[in-house]
Amino acid sequence: MAMCELTGKRPVVKNLVSHSNIKTKRVVQPNVQKRRLFSQALGELVTLRVATSAIRSMEHVGGLDRFILRQDETLLSPRAKTVRKNIVKKLTQAKKG
Repeated sequence: MAMCELTGKRPVVKNLVSHSNIKTKRVVQPNVQKRRLFSQALGELVTLRVATSAIRSMEHVGGLDRFILRQDETLLSPRAKTVRKNIVKKLTQAKKG
């Protein structure tokens, strides 16, 4: 199952409605790509399965770090949660030192 690790986007079931109003179930998959994203706080590349809409949103917000910190934690996958935790840890260390 295709699922975005940052936004939680999943496949959606919808109806195709014909001209004669016959409804046919159809599954629409999100456009999920496996990407290596650079985290400025960590200084390394992180591999995540991300929807293309999330990639555009990341560019708009200002990068992976800002996007993942603003995102609701319930939407993140376990791998994205560990990345978020590492970013928070690195930023708090930078503030203290």
